Amino acid sequence: MGNGIQFLDIIFFALIAAFLVLRLRNVLGKRDGHQRDQNDQNDPFNLGRPPQAGNENVVSLPEREDSGAFEELVNSRIGDEDAAEIDQQDPLAVGLTQIMRADKSFEVEDFLVGARTAFEMIIGGFASGDTDMLQALLSREVYGNFAEAIAKREDADESLETLISAIRVSEMVEAYMEGATAYVTVKFVSDQTKVTRNAEGKIIDGDPQESTEVTDFWTFAHNTRARDPNWTLVATGSLD
Repeated sequence: MGNGIQFLDIIFFALIAAFLVLRLRNVLGKRDGHQRDQNDQNDPFNLGRPPQAGNENVVSLPEREDSGAFEELVNSRIGDEDAAEIDQQDPLAVGLTQIMRADKSFEVEDFLVGARTAFEMIIGGFASGDTDMLQALLSREVYGNFAEAIAKREDADESLETLISAIRVSEMVEAYMEGATAYVTVKFVSDQTKVTRNAEGKIIDGDPQESTEVTDFWTFAHNTRARDPNWTLVATGSLD
């Protein structure tokens, strides 16, 4: 009798478990190969989560002084027919409006967070010689230039150490469409410490105790009609 009761208990709890599984699937849904979750949609560079605030090498993203007005300006102009008037007032808003029309998932703030994370990863990847990571984030031409510089450094038995102690500015300065491809140029102003060592570990360039303010202009591109939702770095420039 006792065994029979235990058996019924097992069946009862098994039915409850099955019911809960079905309810969970109904609530969460099922993902297939073409479905992106909310984290994917908010991660235009497919880098995973941005660096956490506890990282001492990460600073809060600076906002434009009129960031609220800027967002309102861009959003209000979706569908505006008077492109010439918009261009006279704010060329950047025109470009962002065009991108938003072509890519409904494009969000200014998400893009800037992703661009800033990509900036840190690419700088670090170049210093460490992580060509696999760089190849995934750079265009073929930019990757070729980076890979060539890394190869020359390795041939000379030299190593590069780069520390980004602060990113003071990361803001969009240009945005436009060419065909189905969106281009956004971001201005980065960062404090960096760079040290080059020889095979014996002796410093041959730079000072580990001294940081330099560096201004970079990086252009990212994304084919709005492609299945791949990610942006890649297609051009670099600096004031140095």
